[in-house]
Amino acid sequence: MKVAIINDTHCGIRNSSDIFLDNAEKFYNDVFFPTLLERGISHIIHLGDYFDHRKFINFRALNRNRHVFLERLRKERITMDIICGNHDTYYKNTNDLNSLKELLGHYMNEVHIIHEPTVMEYGSLKMGMVPWICDENHDKTMEFLKTGKCDWIGGHFEFAGFSVLRGVLAPHGLDHTQLSRFEKVLSGHYHTKSQKDNVTYLGTQMEFSWNDAHDPKHFHILDTETRELEAIQNNNTLFQKIVYNDDEIDYNKYNVTDLDGKFVKVVVVNKKDLFTFDRFIDRIQNRKIHDLKIAENFDEFLGSSVEDESVSIEETTELLDTYIEAVETDLDKGRLKLSMRNLMTEAQAIETV
Repeated sequence: MKVAIINDTHCGIRNSSDIFLDNAEKFYNDVFFPTLLERGISHIIHLGDYFDHRKFINFRALNRNRHVFLERLRKERITMDIICGNHDTYYKNTNDLNSLKELLGHYMNEVHIIHEPTVMEYGSLKMGMVPWICDENHDKTMEFLKTGKCDWIGGHFEFAGFSVLRGVLAPHGLDHTQLSRFEKVLSGHYHTKSQKDNVTYLGTQMEFSWNDAHDPKHFHILDTETRELEAIQNNNTLFQKIVYNDDEIDYNKYNVTDLDGKFVKVVVVNKKDLFTFDRFIDRIQNRKIHDLKIAENFDEFLGSSVEDESVSIEETTELLDTYIEAVETDLDKGRLKLSMRNLMTEAQAIETV
């Protein structure tokens, strides 16, 4: 038996922007469903964060998702098992009130919502499905992870020591070695793909922010008999970063047509020919792009205590890291960095794109 695995689809992300709704539609129509139909796959496992906003859903996003995803399930006779992620739950201390239960009820023939730790059988594979761990279900979930009779675990976990974003490790969370008795643990929640011991974070299937730029995105197909997990790449991208160095590249010959339909960031490392640079920027602006950002040197804004050798070409997150490292404090700097990233993610979610 083969099943498809997706996670962290975040319907309604970025203030339900049409850009991201269109991008999701392109993934489902051009990559996801064609692959399932070609492979004869009729069942999906979703590992949480189906919706993006914990408190509400935009009607436009809900309508688009119904037409593009849910009605396609019904049409193609595909079923789905799904667990709650942290973005699907209204309260932080209980999963009882969640958007899955409230909004997917009309599709109960197609969608099976798993509200508590449950062993599911997929062919010969017994997989323990574990919803987001909160105060209310913590003890029951930990008991299940100690005694549940299953081969694999699928969940929406917050493990310490794994990459939340590329290069940023989670400083706190569960100890993944508590699940070492299972053959494999698959998880949603963190948006970049990573693997350590028996735990695999699958990463998102689509790009949602600059943190996802040039970070390959996949959905996965699991063969429950061979235990093979195949990654199917989604080549539709939204974010393109160009490192500008006219010592190495002739930008008069740079192909800018591939930038159409993307957010573009030009990070300037070396700019000797101002005319060529201005012409290059004009060529980008004349394309049908969503937005253009230019990152140049920040030296004049830096404090004397901050190491600035590489700051001029780095992302905002790395600039913040530099300042945090320069601060004299007894606080956990890893947690400070993660808190800053969470604030940036929330800010990106409410901005108008």
